[in-house]
Amino acid sequence: MASVRSRGKGGNLFIDFRYQGMRCREQTLLPDTTQNRRKLEKLLQRIEAEISVGTFDYRAYFPNSKMLEKLDLPGQQGFSVESEPATPLFKDFCEEWFEENQICWKRSYMKNVRGTLDKHLIPEFGDQEVASINKAQVLKFRASLAKVTRGTTETQLSNDRINHIMTPLRMILENAADRFEFITPMTGIKPLKVGRTDVDPFSLIEVQKILKAVREDYKNYFTVRFFTGLRTAEVDGLQWQYVDFDNRQILVRETVVQGRIETTKTPESRREVEMSSPVYEALKRQSEVAPQNSRFVFCNSKGKPFEHRNVTQRVWYPLLKELGLKKRRPYQTRHTAATLWLAAGENPEWIARQMGHTTTQMLFTIYSRYVPNLTRQDGSAIDQLLMTRGFANEYS
Repeated sequence: MASVRSRGKGGNLFIDFRYQGMRCREQTLLPDTTQNRRKLEKLLQRIEAEISVGTFDYRAYFPNSKMLEKLDLPGQQGFSVESEPATPLFKDFCEEWFEENQICWKRSYMKNVRGTLDKHLIPEFGDQEVASINKAQVLKFRASLAKVTRGTTETQLSNDRINHIMTPLRMILENAADRFEFITPMTGIKPLKVGRTDVDPFSLIEVQKILKAVREDYKNYFTVRFFTGLRTAEVDGLQWQYVDFDNRQILVRETVVQGRIETTKTPESRREVEMSSPVYEALKRQSEVAPQNSRFVFCNSKGKPFEHRNVTQRVWYPLLKELGLKKRRPYQTRHTAATLWLAAGENPEWIARQMGHTTTQMLFTIYSRYVPNLTRQDGSAIDQLLMTRGFANEYS
């Protein structure tokens, strides 16, 4: 933001403004008085007006300014004007911003941001001064992302992925604008619209087929996934200290992301999930077969938690193909739990708590077509539904 300032008490006034993406400070011989400030403020208003319409002639106002050379304008070199360096290069400011903020981020998010900086943002804007980046460049960059393909399948980046790349750029430019007093070029640039993807849960019959056919060493794992609504990182990171058999609850406290223990996705994700009968029995069975040297409920022979990509590619997808079921991500087990609870007539507020949602809004937004006439129950209805289908007896 342009301003009139002085260098300490008794110092002469100077004007501070931005032109062509550079910060310009032009010293005057005027002492710091109210009358002189008013004169310079009027001068500054005229300068800003001319800059906005593209008629500003820097040399006409400051013929001896050192900024003439930096702005690639003809003019004499003089010593009556003091000009400060422009804002840092984007790549340098990125590193400073990243260093300052990584203490606030989870390791997985930090890794994603680092990848976005190295692969997209620094190659595009790295050698520009951070304040020189304009809206046209940002929009051109975003448009170029829509032409990027991934892997050998030539799949273009989705709007959702593009938005995730643009988010760090927005954060960096807004932070720089605040520090160096310029207007961020991100103003007015909204995220791309992302179409809502319908959930594709499994029916209870499909769940029964899967649990009957799955490898024995993964049966307990998928039983818990289907009937608790736990996220992948939550079930993979489940530890025995958080399994409360006495109160028939799973305490969601920690997760495993990229092989590292982390806190839950959000504060609301820290919750207590009630065990239905199949879940309780599955965890009891798992306690008898799990390696004694591991704190994780579901782990490999070395006591390390399951690596979800390995499970997905080597167990999950081959099983669906063998059963002739449509290919769906394992995350649909979470949606399956929610729809089964709804079908059983469970209390929506109770379901929302089980899922780790703060309100029922998301529940009705995502699962509206699965909502029947609801009753006021708190976990027992799902047991009744499973019992009527003979599920508990068949898989106990």
